[in-house]
Amino acid sequence: MTKPQRLILVISILASFVAFLDSSVVNVALPAISDTLEGGLTTQQWVVDAYLLTLGALILLAGSLSDLFGRRRILQWGLIGFGITSLLCAVATDSTMLIISRALQGIAGALLVPSSLAIIISSFDGEAQGKAIGSWTAWTGISFVIGPLLGGFLVDALSWRWIFAINVLPIVVCLWLITKLKQAKHIETTKQVKVDVVGAVLCSLGLSAAVFGLIEQPHYGWQSQEIIGALLAGAVLLGSFMYYEQRNAAPMLPLSLFKVRNFSVGDLATVTIYAGLSIATFLIVIYLQQVGGYSAFAAGMALLPVTLIMFVLSPRFGALAGKFGSRWFMAIGPIIASLGFLLMLNVSTEIDYWTQLFPGIMVFGIGLSATVAPLTSAVLGTIDSKHAGIASAVNNAIARIASLVAIALIGIVVGDKLDIDGFHRAITVTAALLMTGGVVSAIGIQNVSRPNQPQIR
Repeated sequence: MTKPQRLILVISILASFVAFLDSSVVNVALPAISDTLEGGLTTQQWVVDAYLLTLGALILLAGSLSDLFGRRRILQWGLIGFGITSLLCAVATDSTMLIISRALQGIAGALLVPSSLAIIISSFDGEAQGKAIGSWTAWTGISFVIGPLLGGFLVDALSWRWIFAINVLPIVVCLWLITKLKQAKHIETTKQVKVDVVGAVLCSLGLSAAVFGLIEQPHYGWQSQEIIGALLAGAVLLGSFMYYEQRNAAPMLPLSLFKVRNFSVGDLATVTIYAGLSIATFLIVIYLQQVGGYSAFAAGMALLPVTLIMFVLSPRFGALAGKFGSRWFMAIGPIIASLGFLLMLNVSTEIDYWTQLFPGIMVFGIGLSATVAPLTSAVLGTIDSKHAGIASAVNNAIARIASLVAIALIGIVVGDKLDIDGFHRAITVTAALLMTGGVVSAIGIQNVSRPNQPQIR
C-alpha cells in the first residue's frame, strides 16, 4: 500500500466512522434528551427517525453526485454539512429544532458513505482492494459498539449535547487530511456533469415515503391509512423512478449495473444477510435487558467480541477475497454465522452469558468477518470505477432498507411480548436468513479472474 493509498484509506474510514457512529450513539441519550426538551416517546422516535429518513432517502442521490462531481468534493461537502448540523443538534433549544437538525444531519450523512467507499474502490485493486475494504468494514463495525459506550459516558459525565458536539473533532481532522491528498483523476469529477433532477426527485420522494411507512408502522399499525398510503405512494414513485431511469439518456441510477452478475446477486445476498443481522443484534440487546436484567451498558458490551473479531479478521478475509475471489467466503461465512445463532438456542430465562451466549457470539463474529468484506468486494469490485459511488450507494441503501423491513416485521416473529419462545423463534429465523444468503452466494457469485492470481472455483 502506497502512502497516498494509506491516506485515502484513513480519510474514507474516518468519514464513514462519523456517519455510522452518529446512528448508534444517540440511542442511549434519548431519555436525557426527552427530560431536557420534553415531548415524550414521540420526540424520542423522531430524533432517531428523522436522521434515518433523510439518510435512507437521499443516499442514492448522494452516490450519483459523487460520481458526477468528484468523490473528494462531495466528501468535503458532507463533512462540512455534518459538522454544522451536529452543532445545530448540540444547541437545540426545543424538540422541533433538534428533529429538524437531525433531518439535516441525515442529508449530510448520506453524502459521506457512498463517496468514501467509492474512493477506496477506485484507488485499490485486487488483494489490496480487498484488504482496504476489510479495514473499512472493521472500523465502521466498531462504530456501532463504540457508539452506545461513548454516548453513555458523555451523557453521564457531561450532557447529551456532547454526543453531537464531539463530532466536530474527527470532522476537522478528516478535512485537514483531505488537504494533504494530492489531485487524483480517479477521485475527481467525471466528464458527465448533468444531474438527473427528475430521477433524483422521484427516488428521494419514493424512498422517503417507503422509509416513513416502515419506520412508523409499529406506531400506527399496518391497517392505518397513513401507513398504507405511504407504502403505496412509495411503491408508485419508485416504480416511476425505475421506468424513467430506463428511458433516460443520463440516468442517476444506470440500470445496466444490475446486468453485472456479482452486483445483482451480491445485492440479493445483502437483503437476507442484513435482515438477519438486524433482527438478531436488535433482539439480543433487548432480551438481555428485559429478561436477563442487564444494564444498558452491560447489554451493549455483550456484542463487543463481534467487533473485536471483525477488527482483527476483516482485513485478512478481505485480502484473501481479493486474492482468491469472494465466492466461497460469501458462501461459507454466512453459514458459519448462522451456526453461531443456532448455538444461542441454548439461551434460557436464567441467562448465563459465558455458557449460553458467548460461544455463539464468537462463532457469529468469525462468520461475519468472513462475509462482509468479501461481500463488498464482490458487489463493487466488478463495477466500472466511474459508477463506484452510485453502486456503493445502492448496496448501502439495500442493506438499510432490509434492516428497516426486518425490524418492522419483528413483531410477527416474536409476538406481542418478548419472551424465551419469541427469542428462540427470532434466532431461528436469523439463522435461516443467513444460510439463505450463503446459498445464494454459492450459486450466483462468480470469482473475477485476475492475471497471475490463483482462483478458487
